[in-house]
Amino acid sequence: MTPTPPPFPVTRPRRLRQSAAWRRLVGETRLHPAQLVLPMFVRENADAPLPIGSMPGVQQHSLESFRRELQRAAAAGIGGVMLFGVPEQKDAVGSGATDPDGILNVATRIAADEVGDALVVQTDLCLDEFTDHGHCGVLDARGEVDNDATLARYRDMALAQAAAGSQLLGLSGMMDGQVAVIRAALDEAGFTRVALLAYAAKYASAFYGPFREAVQSSLRGDRRTYQLDPGNRREGALEVALDVAEGADIVMVKPAMSYLDVLADAAASSPVPVWAYQVSGEYAMIEAAAAHGWIDRERAIDESLQSIVRAGADAVLTYWALEAAERWAR
Repeated sequence: MTPTPPPFPVTRPRRLRQSAAWRRLVGETRLHPAQLVLPMFVRENADAPLPIGSMPGVQQHSLESFRRELQRAAAAGIGGVMLFGVPEQKDAVGSGATDPDGILNVATRIAADEVGDALVVQTDLCLDEFTDHGHCGVLDARGEVDNDATLARYRDMALAQAAAGSQLLGLSGMMDGQVAVIRAALDEAGFTRVALLAYAAKYASAFYGPFREAVQSSLRGDRRTYQLDPGNRREGALEVALDVAEGADIVMVKPAMSYLDVLADAAASSPVPVWAYQVSGEYAMIEAAAAHGWIDRERAIDESLQSIVRAGADAVLTYWALEAAERWAR
């Protein structure tokens, strides 16, 4: 005989969704301010903060507004700040990146002095903000990025940033061997406590456009010879494995939302923490849609962050770090 089916559903998952209290109790992915890192742009010789048109609510900071925002970040209990410099002068080798009085190193000293005990002070270690051609490295006679010559510049940048007080260097240039070269340079110079965040799986994405406005990029051409092809998943895993083997303390997937599969792969295989960068284009799209009334802005922000953490990110670099942390505390 055919068994008689029960008159009611045997399994009722909705029991655990019936109230806000239930949903909170059984939630699988939780967000906390300590998981968030705020990227900050500091502009040389700025008298006041300057708004970035394609990133509503984000500014190029003056040193005065930078100090105020650092204190706000510390009070909000976020995990750290990632600093980017916007220099007035650029040249072919990015001299400003290694100048102790260059804007990024000045900003780093300020951050280390004012909030270094409350936040992890992090610095972008890449030449693109400082070169007149806008590439992440130095160019050879053919106008192509010279990997090994660039490593020599990165080595000097690492020492300058460590001396300025950076606690975590964000290696975002995607040069082969950059982690190993920088780790060796830091250790030889006695900066053994300075950690390395490897932008391991960084893709040649269409979502970086607003960032280039934020740092006033001079880029000519594209970065496809050193950033990953957006269609390559296994290559992302390879880059993560290489950077871990070279001594990275943390590895990064960038961008975040379009690469959640790569992020999940990294989280499943990496023995070190895995972070993700919610990039400028992701930020700009949500802000633009919300400004038109097409989506619920706060729900979209939280859902986007939750998706990144759900995929495996231990921390997220996001331009909403302060807003989200302060709102969650209410």
